[in-house]
Amino acid sequence: MSTRVRLGVNIDHVATIRNARGVSYPDPARAAVVALEAGADGITAHLREDRRHISDADIETLAAMLRDRERPLNLEMAVTSEMLAIALRHRPHAVCLVPERREERTTEGGLDVAAGHNWIAPFVEKLSANGSRVSLFIGADPAQIEAASRTGAAVVELHTGAYCDAARDGHEDEARRVLAALSAAARQAASLGLEVHAGHGIDYGTVSAIAAIPEVAELNIGHFLIGEAIFTGLGPAISEMRRLIDAARVDLQRAAP
Repeated sequence: MSTRVRLGVNIDHVATIRNARGVSYPDPARAAVVALEAGADGITAHLREDRRHISDADIETLAAMLRDRERPLNLEMAVTSEMLAIALRHRPHAVCLVPERREERTTEGGLDVAAGHNWIAPFVEKLSANGSRVSLFIGADPAQIEAASRTGAAVVELHTGAYCDAARDGHEDEARRVLAALSAAARQAASLGLEVHAGHGIDYGTVSAIAAIPEVAELNIGHFLIGEAIFTGLGPAISEMRRLIDAARVDLQRAAP
């Protein structure tokens, strides 16, 4: 169990605001600098096929800037030939393969690695050989975790949306059930030699329970932080998230036998 959980900040929705007016601001690269200064360990950006927020130019800028700063870029992308070519060209520190449908508002559910193994495994092999650490974004499903372990990926990122939705809506029994499933999935993944990350829908009210899962090594959080930044500023929003993550880990350490 790591004593510190890394925080990756997703800056997609800085680009969403920029694109709403078709101007050059706010700049996702500036947001990335603020995030790092506020306690983020790395930056996550999802280059979607429809380019609804992050652009190709953003990825080029972020990749170069973060490489110069020796800080990691986590590129989220669909399992397509176009995205593979982009990732191979920019060689980000990490690539997280996610499911993607053009009609969805945000990523819904996880990859079906069990059904798509023969398509996904070659992507993992090519990206890994090119120097990127590959993560698969999946649900807390034992069959999917087992399938992920057979692709050669180094990491799984567990989809936390169902837990966060249930907790936010006050469905306590459902929240406990889903959190237990996430904890079991994290244990299974770690037993198979996979590093465990988690993300989607996390806010101040839900982060502590997820950060307290012993096997979780990294959280990727975006939409809530950009929204909270409207009221408190991006740096303070990230600093508070960092504080909550660290406090949850300290409590876990104290509770350990």
